[in-house]
Amino acid sequence: MASKTTLNAKNLETLGTARLAELLIEISTGSAVAKRRLRLELAGAQSPKEAGREVAKRLTSIARARSFVNWKNRKPLVTDLESQLRAIKEQIAPDDPAEGLALLWRFMQVATPLFERCDDSSGIVIGVFHDACALLGEIALAAGTPPEALADATVEALRDNGCGQYDGLIAILTPALGEVGLAHLKQRIETMAATPVPVPPKGEWEAVGYGSGGATYAHQMEERSRQSMVGMALKDIADAMGDVDAFIAQYDPKTRKVPKIAAEIAARLLAAGRAEDALGFIERAEVDNDRWVPSEWQDTRLEVLEALDRKDDAQAFRWSCFESTLNSEHLRDFLKRLPDFEDIEAEERAMDHAAAHSRVTPALGFFLDWPSPDRAARLLIDRHAEINGDHYEFLVPAGEALSERHPLAATLALRAMIDFTLLKARSKRYGYAAQHLAECAALAGRIEDYRTIEPHDVYVARLKQEHGRKSGFWGHVT
Repeated sequence: MASKTTLNAKNLETLGTARLAELLIEISTGSAVAKRRLRLELAGAQSPKEAGREVAKRLTSIARARSFVNWKNRKPLVTDLESQLRAIKEQIAPDDPAEGLALLWRFMQVATPLFERCDDSSGIVIGVFHDACALLGEIALAAGTPPEALADATVEALRDNGCGQYDGLIAILTPALGEVGLAHLKQRIETMAATPVPVPPKGEWEAVGYGSGGATYAHQMEERSRQSMVGMALKDIADAMGDVDAFIAQYDPKTRKVPKIAAEIAARLLAAGRAEDALGFIERAEVDNDRWVPSEWQDTRLEVLEALDRKDDAQAFRWSCFESTLNSEHLRDFLKRLPDFEDIEAEERAMDHAAAHSRVTPALGFFLDWPSPDRAARLLIDRHAEINGDHYEFLVPAGEALSERHPLAATLALRAMIDFTLLKARSKRYGYAAQHLAECAALAGRIEDYRTIEPHDVYVARLKQEHGRKSGFWGHVT
């Protein structure tokens, strides 16, 4: 049972409204964010219209401000933006959707001037605008905005999407736009597609940047932005209308052969019941199997083969994908489709293939993910000379996973990171390397047979001989 002094709504109610009001005034003193929140609540208590005036006034202030927002003062800004958005959603839009929609458009327009003075390396601020953008669809539907007017507003928004605040807008507004709105939007965008940015007389060209190819001019930047916006909008409209051919038309024949693009096209064709056409795009993609192959292309090819009931081909491709990538999901999908008992032999064959892989790090990652700690340990011991100690994202989990049953293998994973750190003089990692050395010392007492590998005391002596002058490291060693 909660104590009577626990901070919760029920306990605070016992203080009474007068005392709570005094406390709120006291707590909000010196806090602009808290004061704005209280004013907003008071305005909302009067009427949605008063709340709307308060929100509009605050959005104007944010848009006009000039002070730079860095990571230290970003949190109050985010709290402020979230308060305005919450007021639009909860206090204004339920009673007056049209007013809520108008304020939400104004909220979104704050993004451009705000990001000119805001460090959003964490992505928190843009996240608030993405939340607001998602809300546009719900409120636009409730407001019953004429579809042509909503389409026109969408065009203006997409013109102002330099910060990505309107990403996904067409899909979000599709239910509110309906067929009429989408058709009008398509017509507007197609008109823009046919209207390039005018090229001013050469004497009036405005240079906005310089690179290896020379100057970049304002009208060129504007034209690139127009082409990008038009292309993305027409693809989104095609998706909204379920028009696969219109989506495909946005890519030239050469681009359609890029594996990732081919997968996007094939996925849409497959959803439209055109599996044979989908396979054609997948097979025409220019895939270089000696280099990285996008997982989207592999996954879509498998879906298409399954849709065409080419199960043997799909199985063969799953195995091929596993062989080239050591992706455990491809192997799991392959094994579960095999008859009983055949999967055991196939799994063993897969383990042998991974152990013999040309690169030891992906093989280690596979064995850890499968999981097969015995195989991971054997790999580290048999191929320890090939381990790249820079891959701590694999080696740290390996050390942790193998320390209990395979202390020698765990030690080799830790030593690889220590050796790399000292050899490359990565001073920022010295503290971690010293910690790894301490872990090696703890493991040493449980290693019964070092085989051909240096015992711990010999290893430490060699480190002192080869890296004794690296005081930054030895200062961390206890």
